[in-house]
Amino acid sequence: MTTSPAQLEELRARAEAWAASDPDPETAAQLRAILEQAAEGQAAASQELADAFGGTLEFGTAGLRAAMGPGPNRMNRVVVRRAAAGFAQFLLERVSGDPSGDRPRAVVGFDARKNSHAFALETAAIFTAAGIQTFLLPAALPTPVLAYALRALECDGGIMVTASHNPAQDNGYKVYLGGRAVDDAGQGAQIVAPLDAEIAEHIDAVGALEDIALAESGWTVLTPNIAAEYRASVARLARPDLFPARGIKIVLTPLHGVGGTTALGLLREAGFPDVTVVEEQALPDPGFPTVAFPNPEEPGALDLAFETAQRLEADIVIANDPDADRCAVGVPDPVTQEWRMLRGDEVGALLGAHLVRRLGLGDGARQPADDAEAARYVFANSIVSSRLLGRIAQAAGIEHRETLTGFKWISRVPGLTYGYEEALGYCVAPELVKDKDGISAALLIAEVAADAKAHGETLFDRLAALQVLHGVHLTDQLSVRVADLGLLNAMMVRLRENPPAAFADSQVETTIDLSEGSVGLPPAEGLIWMTRDETRVIIRPSGTEPKLKCYIEVIRPVESSAELSEAQAAARQAMDAALEDVREALGL
Repeated sequence: MTTSPAQLEELRARAEAWAASDPDPETAAQLRAILEQAAEGQAAASQELADAFGGTLEFGTAGLRAAMGPGPNRMNRVVVRRAAAGFAQFLLERVSGDPSGDRPRAVVGFDARKNSHAFALETAAIFTAAGIQTFLLPAALPTPVLAYALRALECDGGIMVTASHNPAQDNGYKVYLGGRAVDDAGQGAQIVAPLDAEIAEHIDAVGALEDIALAESGWTVLTPNIAAEYRASVARLARPDLFPARGIKIVLTPLHGVGGTTALGLLREAGFPDVTVVEEQALPDPGFPTVAFPNPEEPGALDLAFETAQRLEADIVIANDPDADRCAVGVPDPVTQEWRMLRGDEVGALLGAHLVRRLGLGDGARQPADDAEAARYVFANSIVSSRLLGRIAQAAGIEHRETLTGFKWISRVPGLTYGYEEALGYCVAPELVKDKDGISAALLIAEVAADAKAHGETLFDRLAALQVLHGVHLTDQLSVRVADLGLLNAMMVRLRENPPAAFADSQVETTIDLSEGSVGLPPAEGLIWMTRDETRVIIRPSGTEPKLKCYIEVIRPVESSAELSEAQAAARQAMDAALEDVREALGL
């Protein structure tokens, strides 16, 4: 979009006012350089002004997340101060009616990205000045430690400064509620609507920047014991009485994030002595120098880990994303002998079946003898995840629920025992961390892999056994990254106006527009198509990145292990055809 001279002049005025009051000399200097370049007629600088000052970063259920830099549409100290002040007022109002009269309590954590510590310190200072009893994590630590501390310290609110697996130039502000600020379903979880709108209103109501008070002291910096307590609590999840094997060689990578020390310590505390951390990615580094994107789902992100595993003849690769709330798993493919990452749905099914065994409900092949025992447990996954977990749960007599995408929904399922989403997020201990936790998931997947090896099996053997029991559930994805978010809306409009009639030669029988809401699900942007042969296609915009995400699942029945290979081949053929049909529907 072209910026007119009048619009550019207005943007310059806003930018100059911002530079004059910016508390961060680095972003102020950066902005002045952009202003000089724009004055010289440099188009890129004018576009940067239009993007940074033409709008305001919106606070939503994902909190805040954007590129760092000056301006109201970026992550910086001004935006963070306003967000902290608004959230502080929200907490004060939510807790004001508490009969005890105790002031609100909040905990603040941060990862190792650029400015994360500074954003966290200023948040603690603003909370303290507002009258909130505030705790600050002692160092750059994983998001699950913050989520654990929120409940362990009985806090009403929590802030984690992180952009998770986003590119290096980004940062973010993730919000949790607990204590007296939210009801039971949301205790310890990320916020959902309409709470995001309420917090946003308080942020919008914040006055002038100079009126936001920052305390010079008064918050409590927690000791490293909080991380040790988290590790010890998670380590107790291990069941050496049921699964004593520990004889596997693990390669671990934190992808330059903050999970390495915590994950390594946990695995060793739980009895896994042979763990090698990928040297080049062991220490936190906000530049993420060895990966294009610090997301284990991205092609090439695990190359160094696989090279290390190949050299050491390891059994398994475990990778966490930079804030360690996600967990990726890599193993050698028995057909090609090449290392590959398991899909999130594959790991989700393996963990689900393992938890069935840990709960004493058999191997998922039959209804348990004690139906009352099984009824105590609930498994859940997002609607874009495989339907295989539902079949595993059904066979064990466990209740199964589907939710909208995002752990803010999964974690709210009443009585949740285990939940996962295909984007490498797993909640194996909701009583400890009511969110996805890549470190506790790492422990349990190590337990699965060690048990399989002790029985002369691989993780692929365990997956094959599940396919024989429940059918081949093949999942795949197609992501379309865009430069202009408006293109996402245009694509969704096109799909609604010209919906596909079939996928992989199977007629569409059911269409669900998620924006209209459905039984048990609030409205959300997205479309679902179900075909006659149970092929399912879901298309939705990403909630955290400028992407349109397409999820395809093909199911093929299996009568016996002898027919498994044929069913797998048929599923792959149908998947390839369905992917082509999706590309055609999107005009790619």
